[in-house]
Amino acid sequence: MTNSIALSVVMMPRDANAYGSIFGGIILSYIDQAGFIEARKHGVHRWVTASMDRVDFEKPVYVGDVVRFYTNTIKTGTKSVSVEVTVIAERFDNNQQVEVTKAELTMVSIDADGNTIPFLSSPTAHERHS
Repeated sequence: MTNSIALSVVMMPRDANAYGSIFGGIILSYIDQAGFIEARKHGVHRWVTASMDRVDFEKPVYVGDVVRFYTNTIKTGTKSVSVEVTVIAERFDNNQQVEVTKAELTMVSIDADGNTIPFLSSPTAHERHS
């Protein structure tokens, strides 16, 4: 599969430290959301993040940057998918695009009770916990 944009977000002052760069936790949260969006392509289930590999921030992200989260499924099992997320920041002042980081997530499909299920099974996203 090819990379596709899962999210595109403008970084705001509320997401920044006193120096104007975005907190790493904000970027991690968006990486997690992007992984969910990619996993959902494999089945309309409750998807949870089982793991995220090491994330090294190579470049900072600043207030005003447009940050795009590109996803790609790199491996599938029966109950999980491995998703690569590449983070690209488009600088607010010159439109230069820089790669910020990459991450690999393992997303697992679960039922309403939190049990893992094959992601090729019938959709479970709308099941209610009993």
